[in-house]
Amino acid sequence: MERTLVTDTVEKVRKKVRLEGWADTIRDHGKITFIDLRDRSGVIQCVGESLQHVSPESAIEIEGTVTKRPEKLVNAKIKTGSVEVQIVKLRIISPAAEMPFDMGTEDLNLELPTLLDYRSLTLRHIKQQAIFKVQAVLVDAFRQAMIKKDFVEFQAPSIISSVPEGGAEVFKVKYFEQEAYLSQSPQLYKSLLVGVFERVFSVNQIFRAEPSVTTRHLTEITSLDAEFGFLDSWKDVLEMEEYTIRYMFSEIAKKCSDELSLLGATLPKLSGKIPVLKLREAQEIIYKRTGKDVRKEKDLSPEDEREICKWSLEEKESELIFISHFPTNSKPFYVHPDPADPTYAFSVDLLGRGVEWSSGGQRLNNYQDILKNVEKWGLKEKDVELYLQSFRYGVPPLGGFALGAERMTMYILGLKNVREASLFPRDMERIDTRLSPVKEKSSK
Repeated sequence: MERTLVTDTVEKVRKKVRLEGWADTIRDHGKITFIDLRDRSGVIQCVGESLQHVSPESAIEIEGTVTKRPEKLVNAKIKTGSVEVQIVKLRIISPAAEMPFDMGTEDLNLELPTLLDYRSLTLRHIKQQAIFKVQAVLVDAFRQAMIKKDFVEFQAPSIISSVPEGGAEVFKVKYFEQEAYLSQSPQLYKSLLVGVFERVFSVNQIFRAEPSVTTRHLTEITSLDAEFGFLDSWKDVLEMEEYTIRYMFSEIAKKCSDELSLLGATLPKLSGKIPVLKLREAQEIIYKRTGKDVRKEKDLSPEDEREICKWSLEEKESELIFISHFPTNSKPFYVHPDPADPTYAFSVDLLGRGVEWSSGGQRLNNYQDILKNVEKWGLKEKDVELYLQSFRYGVPPLGGFALGAERMTMYILGLKNVREASLFPRDMERIDTRLSPVKEKSSK
């Protein structure tokens, strides 16, 4: 007999089926035992008499007949709630050891360290699975959005020979007899490839050695990067990113309604175009709303990000907002300054629900201008030679953006910690298992 998936049982009433999955919950009432069997498609109640003992989470096989549940016992909360399986044969494929905690509750209610210490087990919980089903759709939707706009996917290297971008601290690695680094961003590679394919994107792991133990920082991140050429304006980047965000939201709404409902989550509110403010405009608004004078700061603090997002929701009915024109000297060497005021750059952050989701903007494409910036930023030409080589031979006006998959997942689903949005989170205190306790050094 071929295996039947749980959700297919609703079409097989009065038929014999063979199910395989895990014993999700077990209710033993003496002679009669109820087993909720879970597979990749869902959960179904199975009923049998005088069954052998089965421990929760054991991998099992059940053969039996699908029957309709009595009307008063229908469970409308699940897809298979109108049927059950009368067990004829039960086989334990692989028994599970005694559970370290109750996996059969609606919410796990575990402290974060415990949730992560037992990651291989806690990921089996329906709400944990829901988080990563949403994330999988989010990443796939980014890919599909890019493909629909003729972008070509590439995989950037994780090991780089130098650190030309500055910013976050980097991880050093011993590369045979040389010193190398784990990449902070595929930026230089995706810009270089604009000169090859015109439009490119990547889904890459990037690494940030920031000494921070906060609710929104990880040392290994899934970065969704896009870069494209022949821009007419830096605003082309905003239009492409907004298209991408809206496409991702629409796919999540279409494919993850059950997961959103299970997690009590809603997609961010958008009304009309995503609003755009220059940094100094945003800081002026913050000053008028709060009396806090941050008008000379080169960036927004976490508190500022939350405040300007509140303004955006109240005044523009949007939980997302673009902030542009950050000081040029606070950005990497390849940023394109605004000709109207070169002290500010065509750089753009997307904020959502009170936190930064992405960074991007227009890049320099003139070889001589890039060369001057390399010197001005105190870099060595040999460290960016491959990048310079591309622009020496003609690259059109270009720009792009990078979205953080874990942070987007966190704020779409209303999670309390970004580690909950990473299957196997890396931070100062954990590489799968907990490391020696590390004192918190940053709260940003």
